[in-house]
Amino acid sequence: MQGGCDNASILRSNWFFGKIQFSKNCPYQLKSIRTGTRHRVYGLIRTQIEAGILLPGQRLPSTRALAAELGVSRSTVVVMYEQLAAEGYIETAAGARARIASGLQAYPAHPQAVAPEPTAAVPPLSRYGQRIRSLATPGQPAPDPGHINFLYGAIADNDFPKLAWRSLYNRALTRRQHDLYYGCSEGDIQLREALQGYLLRARGLQCTAEQILIVNGTQQALELCAKVLLDPGRGVIMEEPCYLMARRTFESVGAHILATPVDDQGLVVSAIPRRHVTLAYVTPSHQYPLGSVMSIGRRQALLAWAQRHRSWIIEDDYDSEFRYGLRPVDPLQSLDSSGRVIYVGTFSKTLSPQLRLAYLVLPPAIVPTFRHAKQFADRHSPLLEQRVLAELIRSGVYERHLRRLKRDNERRRSTLVAAISAHLGTRAQVEGTDSGLHVIVWIRDVPVAQEQRLVSRARERGVGIWPVSPLYAEGARFRLKQCAGFVVGYASLKIADIQQGVRLLADALGAD
Repeated sequence: MQGGCDNASILRSNWFFGKIQFSKNCPYQLKSIRTGTRHRVYGLIRTQIEAGILLPGQRLPSTRALAAELGVSRSTVVVMYEQLAAEGYIETAAGARARIASGLQAYPAHPQAVAPEPTAAVPPLSRYGQRIRSLATPGQPAPDPGHINFLYGAIADNDFPKLAWRSLYNRALTRRQHDLYYGCSEGDIQLREALQGYLLRARGLQCTAEQILIVNGTQQALELCAKVLLDPGRGVIMEEPCYLMARRTFESVGAHILATPVDDQGLVVSAIPRRHVTLAYVTPSHQYPLGSVMSIGRRQALLAWAQRHRSWIIEDDYDSEFRYGLRPVDPLQSLDSSGRVIYVGTFSKTLSPQLRLAYLVLPPAIVPTFRHAKQFADRHSPLLEQRVLAELIRSGVYERHLRRLKRDNERRRSTLVAAISAHLGTRAQVEGTDSGLHVIVWIRDVPVAQEQRLVSRARERGVGIWPVSPLYAEGARFRLKQCAGFVVGYASLKIADIQQGVRLLADALGAD
């Protein structure tokens, strides 16, 4: 093909008579036939440019000439040329013929995926990227829907207040707004004010709405704390065993984890290493996973430690609403007189983990910094859901829902404990029954090394159970019991399923 005088004829003949050998990956040959003349012509020219058939600097036919050759309107060709020019394939100028853009190289429009050479240099990751690549995180469980699954963190679908939520959601959705724009990074003021009143009533926690920051789940709360409060190499006190995702979050920013044992009174404060530590992460109302409640003496000692060392305390109050037979234990934050405690609460256990709404109650001194960090992370959490939740709390529906949910989960817990006693007897020891949505079941005559074998046996019988060993991040270092242990959640199960599940688990334990 020489010069530009025959381009229209070439384009016409190439398109209509198939003289161009299209790649089998070309997106325009078959699909474009269905999408109109303009797209067909656009696709043909672009494909020829990418394949190197039309060369850089080569002139294209005028819009009039090409329209006449192809039998289409000139406006069709004008729009097609404008699209190619906007994408950088051709260059146009007033009074001049369009040209193929200079500097283009021939390449297939959709090349086959080719595995990189093993020795090929990989662009470097940041130190943060290198750290998270090396961190082992808990895999997402893939339970069989047909199984009786004692998965912690799962909530019964029927326990979500669907009718109330749908009614309030529709009302919020149809409420006319002046415009649709971004919200405040700290969260909707209606929800923060509703939360302030709820936390005072339910947890004895005194704060202002200004201290509350709405976030996308506890995980974002922890990530913001890690990024705002920690530099690489700084020390973090973690309970052992622990909530593994919290530990990995702190490790991802380069923190040095100082594992500290727990007992039946919670974190052993006297065992905190004697060195400067930036923060301590604790679950005092229901230690995760063992279930102990931090005693008042330990709470006071931990607060004194934080004040003495000018350290922060992150209090994860993840399921404190579910305290059975007794009133909920007062949070650390309510005892804090020096502004050291950062309180983390969530709606994942009371409504749904799929909702992805949680909150921080921050000491006043660090509120502005956390608001900025939240804005940089994702500007703000979804506003519509926040407004629905605010009305759910303001109307009293949320607290009525909690009272019903607490009764239902207390029945589930009692059923589970009774079934374990009936079918496993003295072989099993149950811990952490006073509160929360799970218990720890230790099988006295099964060694730690047999945990996974028992998991497999149970799965064969249609039961999902989850070992405690992965939550001991330090291995056997602080593990007091050397028998198999399991985190047994019950909040998503029916009473009959709990009973049947324990019977099947007992059968799995009795198998050879």
